[in-house]
Amino acid sequence: MQLAIILVAFAAILALVFAAFNFTIVKRMPEGTDRMSEIASAIREGANAFIRYEYRILIIVVAVVAVVLAVVTTWHAAIALIIGSTMSGTAGFVGMKIATYANVRVSNRARETEDVGETVKVAFRGGSVMGLSVAGCALLGLFLVYLIFGIGLGQAAETEAAYVNLLGLHFIPFTMTLSGYALGCSIVAMFNRVGGGIYTKAADMGADLVGKTEAHIPEDDARNPATIADNVGDNVGDVAGLGADLLESFVGAIAAGIILAYHMFLQSSALLTGMTVDMLQKCVLFPMIFVSIGLISCCIGIASLLFRKRISEDPHRALNSATYLSAALTIVLGLVVSVLLFRGEDTAILKTALGFHAGIFSPWLAAAVGVIAGVLIGALAEYYTSIDYQPTYQLSQTAKQGPALTVTSGLALGMKSCMAPCVVLGFGILISYFLSGTYGVAMAAMGMLSFVAVTVSVDTYGPISDNAGGISENGHLDPKVRDITDTLDSVGNTTAAIGKGFAIGSGALAAMALMMSYLYSFNEAGTDLVLNMVTPMVLAGAIAGAALPFLFSGMLIDAVSKVAGTMVEEVRRQFREIPGILEGKGRPDYTSCVTISSRGALREMRMPSLIAIVIPVACGFIFGPEFVGGLIIGATLSAIMIAIFAGNSGGAWDNGKKYIETGAMEGHGKGSPTHDAAVVGDTVGDPLKDTVGPSLDIFIKIMSTVSLVAVPVFANVNLVSLLSGFFG
Repeated sequence: MQLAIILVAFAAILALVFAAFNFTIVKRMPEGTDRMSEIASAIREGANAFIRYEYRILIIVVAVVAVVLAVVTTWHAAIALIIGSTMSGTAGFVGMKIATYANVRVSNRARETEDVGETVKVAFRGGSVMGLSVAGCALLGLFLVYLIFGIGLGQAAETEAAYVNLLGLHFIPFTMTLSGYALGCSIVAMFNRVGGGIYTKAADMGADLVGKTEAHIPEDDARNPATIADNVGDNVGDVAGLGADLLESFVGAIAAGIILAYHMFLQSSALLTGMTVDMLQKCVLFPMIFVSIGLISCCIGIASLLFRKRISEDPHRALNSATYLSAALTIVLGLVVSVLLFRGEDTAILKTALGFHAGIFSPWLAAAVGVIAGVLIGALAEYYTSIDYQPTYQLSQTAKQGPALTVTSGLALGMKSCMAPCVVLGFGILISYFLSGTYGVAMAAMGMLSFVAVTVSVDTYGPISDNAGGISENGHLDPKVRDITDTLDSVGNTTAAIGKGFAIGSGALAAMALMMSYLYSFNEAGTDLVLNMVTPMVLAGAIAGAALPFLFSGMLIDAVSKVAGTMVEEVRRQFREIPGILEGKGRPDYTSCVTISSRGALREMRMPSLIAIVIPVACGFIFGPEFVGGLIIGATLSAIMIAIFAGNSGGAWDNGKKYIETGAMEGHGKGSPTHDAAVVGDTVGDPLKDTVGPSLDIFIKIMSTVSLVAVPVFANVNLVSLLSGFFG
């Protein structure tokens, strides 16, 4: 056990040291011309201002939730929540900082070398800081929770619901502590994703609708007052938000497996199926060791690209090589972990108590299923969103027929794209369950995110490249420089869609594992875990739950629309009132647009962010645990479909527009009616792919985590059971 804990600490520290090394190298690179430095500084200041305002609100929310958690559950969970929120907030902040330093260096490297491969290396090095920080901070926090509470306070050895809190309620100590850690990560992720998503898309839509379609000036043109706000948005939404999102998914997947292991031990003890304490500890350690091996593999994969002398002129191939190497190493080394950890265990007991149908290989096979499912979902996202394949290419051709058909075709593409990933998810659940029982489903979720460091690195590369394009345009650099950054950015849109596919896929699997733990929490040990969907209470909950993601998504889109509308009016006002602005003689007021996005995002993010926390708890205290069980199932199924649809349709619209902007469609380039139609499609897709889709992944997991934390309370105290007892 000691070696396992040392390995976890080593992997976390290795990742953070590697991240610090890359941060230092990027920061030492030259920024370029004075104009480039000025633009980068403005973007940096805007991003810093927003994140400071957002974190002030976040600190208050975390403090309130921690106090409530300490009263209704355990003080250990409250401390763990603070640790989780600190780790998640730190990773997001570091990622945003490196993105605002790397963007101008990417642009300058393209200017100096005019080489795609060299420019990719700088962008990926910047992205790797975010990726390594996400996995390193998540694992470091998990190590601290296990060291302080699991070993220091002896919670890891406590297998019964022996802890009694201030309200007289009983808990399994370590599962509640770990739930608190996961909840802390989830709260930060929700605020970063929702707040950042509203900010970035409001600025983006405001800049595009007036700048491109009305004034017919290029994207990121310095004459557009919203261009700095747009570039700030890439950092607070697509970098800080993305990092917190996948950190939360990573932690949620690990926590789901560990929590489930404790409940399975109680179930086995009640049914006398033979699961031992030693076997429980191995099930607890396996996900932590597996992700540690995965993180070390990611360090190797990232280094293989960064220290390569020459990178291909095809950025996608270079990025894929790092991802596939990391995934392959994770699978191979994971086999060694499974064999070493579970060797000597009785295969009959493993099968009876845990559902391990492949003996000591079962958890590894389930995790490998998750890795493969993640790669397949990523490949499907690439198929539907990359211009290299028919769906997006045909969508770009549809723009010739006007904005209405462009929007209609994009909606159809997104809807059709839901089927294949859901089939992959379905088979992933069935195969992992057959191999390793309910624990296997949690391992599949964990496996899908075991190489999250490289996934986030590739994802963060996209917004850094997008920012670099904006700086190149604003800095009046040679068109060849903008061509290079546009090449990187186009690939970034596809990698972002792949990352979102990983997030929603792992989120669905983790939510199912958390759902099983939820059922264990309010049922007597030894009873069948059945949530009967045809009972009125569960069915009513499922119907209400299925509607929640639509309500949540509608609120987000409405929030983006409100702030974007204000932005549009401000840009139009400046074009009218500032003399010579469109001729390049007058200087736009960039600060006013940054302020509009910041204030609007912070104002509009509060209600959607609180829904996922408040509604499950409120419904639990009114209707009881079975209603909330249905609520989670309905919300999860609905959210999966909307998230895949939103991510793929938005990504396809964006890449279709970029294809037209390359001039590949003769007679239909920038400023043409075809381009205007594509911009409309892209604008419709912006809040879908960058606000709604990513936020739904967090939405379903925070609902599951909050419900798991609160169910011991509302299972005993709820209005329906009180009324039933009163009326007899």
